Amino acid sequence: MKIKSICCIGAGYVGGPTMAVIAKKCPQIKVTVVDINEARIAAWNDEDVNNIPVYEPGLGEVVAEARGRNLFFSTDVDGAIDEADMVFISVNTPTKTYGEGKGLAADLKWIELCARQIARVATNDKIVVEKSTLPVRTASTIKSILNHTGSGVNFQILSNPEFLAEGTAVDDLMSPDRVLIGGDQTPEGLNAIQALVDVYAEWVPRDRILTTNVWSSELSKLTANAFLAQRVSSINSLSELCEHTEADINEVARAIGSDSRIGPKFLKASVGFGGSCFQKDILNLVYISRSYGLDEVADYWEQVIKMNDHQKRRFAKKIIRSLYNTVNGKKIALLGWAFKKDTNDTRESAAIYVSDHLLFEQANISVYDPKVKEEQVFVDMDYLNTRSSEENRKYIEVVNDPYEACKGAHAIAVMTEWDEFKAYDWQRIYDNMLKPAHVFDGRNILDREKLKNIGFQVYAIGSAG
Repeated sequence: MKIKSICCIGAGYVGGPTMAVIAKKCPQIKVTVVDINEARIAAWNDEDVNNIPVYEPGLGEVVAEARGRNLFFSTDVDGAIDEADMVFISVNTPTKTYGEGKGLAADLKWIELCARQIARVATNDKIVVEKSTLPVRTASTIKSILNHTGSGVNFQILSNPEFLAEGTAVDDLMSPDRVLIGGDQTPEGLNAIQALVDVYAEWVPRDRILTTNVWSSELSKLTANAFLAQRVSSINSLSELCEHTEADINEVARAIGSDSRIGPKFLKASVGFGGSCFQKDILNLVYISRSYGLDEVADYWEQVIKMNDHQKRRFAKKIIRSLYNTVNGKKIALLGWAFKKDTNDTRESAAIYVSDHLLFEQANISVYDPKVKEEQVFVDMDYLNTRSSEENRKYIEVVNDPYEACKGAHAIAVMTEWDEFKAYDWQRIYDNMLKPAHVFDGRNILDREKLKNIGFQVYAIGSAG
């Protein structure tokens, strides 16, 4: 089957960039990204590509090239589904906040709604592709819904998990380590797999396109994120030990990362990992394991989350202890709100939880991030529901200038590893702060010796000094 038209349901951090790159690389395929959020679709259609809702280096140029040629953004979900040969489902699958599995299991209500909408609209055979990160055996749920429509339409379900790192998503899509496609090992399923292989093969070498059964594909995505998060929590656990000894975590990371069996990636000690995937996917893995009675397996992976939460708490407590055990009424400047550099995604950002801890101590927080807007900061804090919206706005200010954020502050906490932070005039910042001036480098990106020479008291994660 040769694919001529693709529909993607969901215009978020995965769907938008993925479809933009497919459209760029496959100009012969019509690609339509649909979403019920009218404001989001309007932003994707903004003439100024700097205003598209997802910030990723290089994404604006990709969208500008393909949009209007063979890339379209629309709120006409039914129309796009009906026209498409292949439908990607790329909607949010957050951790459940209610009912059975609360706090662990993935909430699949949007996946089910998509499946029911596809079943209702489709008038010809379609390939349905899971792009969202999903629990193992979700494909069977989608298949059950689609195969009981009574319409006579035949559906094939594929799992094609994304392996994007926000901040490098365009590069990851242009030159992926691997593309994983899982499907039924029947003649029809294998034909569907081949149809998607042929799409990616327009630019991805064939030896990087891996095919499996659908269950292996779904579990591989959860496992990949779990392994990466495990490395972050492992190095962070050792960073605390370093702070009580003469060891330096950066030197330890360099030493072990030189071992070819280990490698250097994801060994950067920090205030903790964030983002939409790591915590959600590990919690999902924990829930699945417990549902099969595999308590030891669940306990093992749950410890990765516990370590990450501990790292954020102890960072906040370090700020409080260093400021003479009280931050009441003191101004703390937070540089960075996004969970990592080169993205405007704030989901599960460490900055949110560190701020929450400081606000319990009635600190005044001034936030600067080069890509995160003011309203998003308050959405994130209000979502925690630990205090009123009015209190959040009383104690938090969001400013557009880093020097303004730091002016008159007792301390600065670096929460995101934005490159621009390293280039600031730190002497100017020091001159306009209250003394003693503290810097808490939650990402270990600053030149601590330079800051100490200026006069700062510096705390870097994983260093006793």
